[in-house]
Amino acid sequence: MKNQQVVESPGADSEAAPGAARPLRADARRNRERLVAAAREVFTEQGAGASMEAVARQAGVGVGTLYRHFPQRIDLVEAVYSNDVEELAEAARVATATLEPWPAVVAFFEAFARYARTKQTLLSELQQAFEKNPDFRSRSRALIDGAFDLVIDRAREAGVIRDDVSGADVTQLVSPVCTNPAIDPAQSERLMAMILDGLRYPAEVPARP
Repeated sequence: MKNQQVVESPGADSEAAPGAARPLRADARRNRERLVAAAREVFTEQGAGASMEAVARQAGVGVGTLYRHFPQRIDLVEAVYSNDVEELAEAARVATATLEPWPAVVAFFEAFARYARTKQTLLSELQQAFEKNPDFRSRSRALIDGAFDLVIDRAREAGVIRDDVSGADVTQLVSPVCTNPAIDPAQSERLMAMILDGLRYPAEVPARP
């Protein structure tokens, strides 16, 4: 993302306070979207220690604009994570609408790996956000579970994956692989490939004696 300075008109973010009843003005909304996108890039590149000033510079807006939208750092972290969860849910919808069942599973796994990179970077701060706002965690969890269910249920009904798994099962397999900081990207990629292989072929159930 190019660091282009945005000309801020007086009062451009006057309606941008969190929880405001009225919708954001168009210029304020653009600034907010620019800040969230910039924060994702900066957090990914610089890690959890990235400064708010670095985010403002990347977005091309003043620090004052950043703090009008996100008075505390945790507010920005929540916004970035919420955006990523929504994008993950949209990726599931797009994959199931445009791809055959098995390619949709593969595409969704790739989307989940992208989502998990941000979550891994911000994991400590996200834990604080979840503790402060349990509803935030519940809403995010529901969107993620729904995305997995959409993709996995369709693939199972089409007969392209084993018939004894659910979206919840796959979530439990994939999430630790993608978010564990002890697993490097190369190993994560191998493990994800193993999970895909395990999903695609029917389980061999031993005959009962």
